[in-house]
Amino acid sequence: LIYRATAQWFVGMDKVAHDGSSLRRRALDAIEQTQFVPAWGQARLHGMIAGRPDWCISRQRNWGVPIPFFLHKESGELHPRTVELMEEVAQRVEQQGIEAWFKLDAAELLGAEAEQYEKINDTLDVWFDSGTTHWHVMRGSHPMGHDQGPRADLYLEGSDQHRGWFHSSLLTGAAIDGHAPYKGLLTHGFTVDENGRKMSKSLGNVIAPQEITDSMGADILRLWVSATDYSGEMAVSKQILQRSADAYRRIRNTARFLLSNLDGFDPAQHLVPNDQLIALDRWAIDRALLLQREIEEAYEQYRFWNVYSKVHNFCVQELGGFYLDIIKDRQYTTGADSLPRRSCQTALYHIAEALVRWIAPILAFTAEEIWQYLPGERNESVMLNTWYEGLAELPQDAALDRAFWNKVMAVKAAVNKELENQRAAKTIGGNLQAEVTLYAEEALVADLAKLGDELRFVLITSAVEVAPLAQAPAEAVESELAGLKLLVKKTEHAKCGRCWHHLPDVGSHVAHPEICGRCVENIEGAGEVRHHA
Repeated sequence: LIYRATAQWFVGMDKVAHDGSSLRRRALDAIEQTQFVPAWGQARLHGMIAGRPDWCISRQRNWGVPIPFFLHKESGELHPRTVELMEEVAQRVEQQGIEAWFKLDAAELLGAEAEQYEKINDTLDVWFDSGTTHWHVMRGSHPMGHDQGPRADLYLEGSDQHRGWFHSSLLTGAAIDGHAPYKGLLTHGFTVDENGRKMSKSLGNVIAPQEITDSMGADILRLWVSATDYSGEMAVSKQILQRSADAYRRIRNTARFLLSNLDGFDPAQHLVPNDQLIALDRWAIDRALLLQREIEEAYEQYRFWNVYSKVHNFCVQELGGFYLDIIKDRQYTTGADSLPRRSCQTALYHIAEALVRWIAPILAFTAEEIWQYLPGERNESVMLNTWYEGLAELPQDAALDRAFWNKVMAVKAAVNKELENQRAAKTIGGNLQAEVTLYAEEALVADLAKLGDELRFVLITSAVEVAPLAQAPAEAVESELAGLKLLVKKTEHAKCGRCWHHLPDVGSHVAHPEICGRCVENIEGAGEVRHHA
């Protein structure tokens, strides 16, 4: 290589403008007004701007965007009509393409002056090209002109772009507008394999995105991206993608359960007002509202992995592990148009309307599919909607408040663990063969008593009794929940052929000898009354 010193064109970083500011000062001020994700990007970019020399924007290449200058052959000064000449060149390039400058005879623009001036052949640094996209692409395409065009909410790229596109865009934006062309900068890491090695053909560890979408679907790839903390390196492998596929199935199956249980539900006719909802259903809606607020905040801060984990955990825990499991009995055994069934359908409808919006930015194709099957009138795409506004909070003075339901969930988890132990020991078969006695501390006894007979439906057992902890016999099992012991025994009662609960009145009804009194009432009577909020 032979290095040669040549004259270049520079943008002065510290040259003072008419308003008393320099480009460096403008750029540093713009950094302070920009949101950085992750936050460490701010200090990195600030350091680069503060310490950089003047910006050399010219290159001596046979390709690229030309610098359309004419220099006086003796003085080396720019032609006094440089700005006008640049506009004339731009119009020619717009009509004839970039070669218009290189083919141009100076006399076509300068006339007799052409003998005194030299047409330069320098081209712009490519970082100047990319750094001005905010002007000639985003704003240049606006019908009202550059001054009316939008400012980007976000620029996102890899961490190397603090020295590249982020950097040059900041300088050109600060020079033209006095501020950055973006409101926020998001920096992500690079993709590596599960062992942290860079993707390389020679190592054979490259996974092509098209290969993933062809075999697993685009939403699996999108879910992996959302689940990954992009502030560092992003590991991907077939095993990692398989875990994403498992998580996707959980979310999709939850949506399928919601939709299948909304069959025959018309929100215009069957939606139950909040103050008439059964307590558990009202809690589920409230829990969805709290989650939606957390999801909105996570999206605003571009913490997509938080959105993924919160939605997935909601499907696994509050819904799959608690609420949806409990309401199956009510959905399948109460009257089709009864309040108990319409109440939980109302909750399912509200949750589905919220869920489809939560996942839409990530699982775009799945969300559109769900949207087409949701009951009620709606527009053609979920993407044309904002967050769901039909969710409602629990009343502040509700007896069955959030703290109460948190305790109930903890009790249910403890009971489930012991029931699993009893199934493993062959003491019982299914949960409905169990009769459970809960020996609890005074405060917990008082809380559980609020549910009355509803407690057995919550725990999905055929019978539940609550007693003071001091009365616990020696054979009662200590649970993981402080102040709670459990005693599980197999029921001696017959199984209802309709609801599968084992109850003492099965067989006592002449017209329906195989079912329980509750089912008889749901079939022939007014239907059961359930616990309201």
